[in-house]
Amino acid sequence: MATAFVPPPTYSNFINGEWLAPRSGKGIEDRNPANHDELVGIFAASDEADVTQAIDAARSAARQWSLTPAPKRAEILYRCAEILVRNKDDYARDMTREMGKVLAETRGDVQEAIDMTYLMAGEGRRLFGQTTPSELVNKVAMSVRVPVGVAGLITPWNFPMAIPSWKVMPALVCGNTVVLKPAEDTPLSTYHLTQALSDAGLPAGVLNVIFGDGPQAGAPMLNNPGIDLISFTGSTEVGRIVSQACAPTFKKCHLEMGGKNIIVVMDDANLDLAIDGAIWGGFGTTGQRCTAASRVAVQKGVYREFAEKFIHRAKSLRVGDGLDPATQMGPCINEQQLKTVMSYVEIGKNEGAKLATGGHRLESGALARGWFHEPTVFTDCDPKMRVCQEEIFGPVVCLIPFDTFDDGLEIANGVNYGLSASIYTRNVNNAFRAQRDLETGIVYVNAPTIGAEVHLPFGGTKNTGNGHRESGLAALDFYAEWKTLYVDYSDRLQRAQIDDN
Repeated sequence: MATAFVPPPTYSNFINGEWLAPRSGKGIEDRNPANHDELVGIFAASDEADVTQAIDAARSAARQWSLTPAPKRAEILYRCAEILVRNKDDYARDMTREMGKVLAETRGDVQEAIDMTYLMAGEGRRLFGQTTPSELVNKVAMSVRVPVGVAGLITPWNFPMAIPSWKVMPALVCGNTVVLKPAEDTPLSTYHLTQALSDAGLPAGVLNVIFGDGPQAGAPMLNNPGIDLISFTGSTEVGRIVSQACAPTFKKCHLEMGGKNIIVVMDDANLDLAIDGAIWGGFGTTGQRCTAASRVAVQKGVYREFAEKFIHRAKSLRVGDGLDPATQMGPCINEQQLKTVMSYVEIGKNEGAKLATGGHRLESGALARGWFHEPTVFTDCDPKMRVCQEEIFGPVVCLIPFDTFDDGLEIANGVNYGLSASIYTRNVNNAFRAQRDLETGIVYVNAPTIGAEVHLPFGGTKNTGNGHRESGLAALDFYAEWKTLYVDYSDRLQRAQIDDN
């Protein structure tokens, strides 16, 4: 007897507390990048009409949510974190199916959402302002945080639950309502996060989620006057478009964009530790992290030894389906990203970089059904090569030899990005100089360039960002405005800077 056909699950937008089908009636397929024959689900293909409906719902809910005491808002976040804890393994498996990274990493992704939700729940009772003595008698001076309004959030596919939580949780605890547009490649993880918040008791209209692609569902958020702020994580090219769209109406705008991160390995480093860090930094998440270490600059005294051991380790990485516990590196997210990686391999070869290992798509057996690429290492690279200057977002690492500590710093800072950098050294003086002189928002000593903790600011300089920070208490400064309050109980006119002399 033939097996009955089971249609794939379909998912609608979340607007005003309800799951609503898109006006177009169309959908976007969410497929497993390790096996593109597997259809994970079909998600709403939204357009401007859906976005407008979501924004209207958020505006309608904004006043009541802003008047909800912050500790009460925080209690909902706390209950959401408890739901995430209970469902962590199920959410991680679904994330591996739609994003490809190995289970250990997707569990970490969900855990990061848990950590961020607990952190911001705690801030609901700690949205501190300042009180300060007035320069005038019988007068009180203070400041408080107030919500901005409706937050438009656009998130990427590589951390499909963690990054939405970085934006949604501080926005909510500060009293904003939210319209969230997740990446079309990984919508299921955002669906789970949304359902957890709904089950935790979030009022209707406070969080609205629009599925779809950037041009149809993301772009309409930028120009809509109902959106008061935009937070975007993605490429520098798209970030520039977002910034330009927000500028005419002075819409508050946060951009978290690309990176070309580096690990600097000194002659005195613990070499095995540095290799461990460079393997994880370069090939963790298949190199698909804004903090990935796609450059490793090694001082010449240990360069050959490092290169030999690093290449051996890269060759030995097991590539495959992230659901297999033995897999160490999963696929690229989609065919286009795989083609981008392959094109940069050709660029590197044409520039004269030495291809030491990898460089090819993996197509044998079950791997042919996915978007897999070999872990790839170029050696003896010139730091000005395109493969050493441009973000590849794939499993490609360039090894760069250098002479002195100052040469290493110059190489590290000689790119247009400034997100994360690392140095491996046992010299405390060089370690502290690196912390001071590396032109990045994040610096690691004797650790790789990835591994942010949610209670600290996350973000970069140069073409990586526009000055705002995600995560930690720094996030509150973006999702809230300062209001300064003066209370004069002197019963007479007092003029600051005039009557205090």
